[in-house]
Amino acid sequence: MLSWDQTPSLGPMRCCRAWVEVDLDALHHNVQQFRRHLGDPTQLMAVVKADAYGHGAVMIAQAALEAGASWLGVATVPEGIELRTAGVQAPILVMGAVNSPEEMRAMARWQLRPTLVTPKQALVFSETLAPLHLAHPLEVHLKLDTGMSRLGFPAAEVVDFVQCVSPLPHLTIGGLYSHLATADSPDPTTMIQQQQRFQAAVAQLQTQNLLPPRLHLANTAATLADPALHYDMVRVGLGIYGLYPAPHLQGVLALKPVMQVKARITLLKDLPAGTGVSYGHAYVTDRPLRMAVVGIGYADGVPRILSNRMNVMIKGQLAPQIGTITMDQLMVDVTHIADLQEGDVVTLLGQDGPHRITADDWANLTQSISWEILCGFKHRLPRIATESSCHGVKPTVIGQIPPP
Repeated sequence: MLSWDQTPSLGPMRCCRAWVEVDLDALHHNVQQFRRHLGDPTQLMAVVKADAYGHGAVMIAQAALEAGASWLGVATVPEGIELRTAGVQAPILVMGAVNSPEEMRAMARWQLRPTLVTPKQALVFSETLAPLHLAHPLEVHLKLDTGMSRLGFPAAEVVDFVQCVSPLPHLTIGGLYSHLATADSPDPTTMIQQQQRFQAAVAQLQTQNLLPPRLHLANTAATLADPALHYDMVRVGLGIYGLYPAPHLQGVLALKPVMQVKARITLLKDLPAGTGVSYGHAYVTDRPLRMAVVGIGYADGVPRILSNRMNVMIKGQLAPQIGTITMDQLMVDVTHIADLQEGDVVTLLGQDGPHRITADDWANLTQSISWEILCGFKHRLPRIATESSCHGVKPTVIGQIPPP
């Protein structure tokens, strides 16, 4: 029996089966592409909610700030606290609506910027913060509903909203923003209508001398589509991860995908013709073939609906997945690939030789969106950055992929 001192480290063992590779060089490139596209003085908020779209929030936040982002955007209070406890000092906007006093006190404690969407929410915030005796008021951003019909105060009533929040003690208005519902559409009609509503709200505030110091409206699609939407800051999520929100926006900037998903062959076996493969025998061999079992499945984030529909890449060659994708494993026809061994690396998303498979490819096959594909990879897949890509950032796991 091994003693505790002899027990192998869990970190390398977690990488032996499957992992997500994060190319921080690509991230750095993408952030700088957006910075050049914006120019001064417009600031770039890197949206790192949902664990940085599955890439690893702390690592991505640090790298994005180093590359030129100046703000970070999250959806929840715990996401913001995670960044603060990792030492991130940049402004962090929490874009979800917060209503509980516990979360409000936490936001003050960790200096997170709340999003306010109703006067009632603002009043509760101010009352909750009163006993804390803050050295400085908490900066808040007011959100208007210009046509998304989700979070936000009616844009036409913006003056009442600002006049309600402005005199409240313990709060200071640092920004005004809204969110676009159709910025990724080739038809700009709705986006233009939303911008007009936002601009009308801004004009009303200007006449009353109530305009907040920072305006922001654009997501990735709007940032790419029209410089008139940039205002003081843009909120870029998908774009910094190297993907485009719509095909017609692909030519605006030269972005590089940041994520690759890889796993290892755990078993090679020869199957005769007429052999059923995996649950339900949804695939039956029509000839003798060589099959590789790969250590990744739908519990890791590979959509089960891709069964018998996807390819993977091995040694620079495409190979079809066969049979039903299972919780922890999937099977691949590797008959045409010579000299394979258990432990060889399989690339599911990324590039291998002349071939590339992207989250967009999976999204098209599953009738989903690339955002959902990226966010679907589970935490039992470690996020790994190679040493040459670190830019001074400490990733979750770093260095060479350990041998099988």
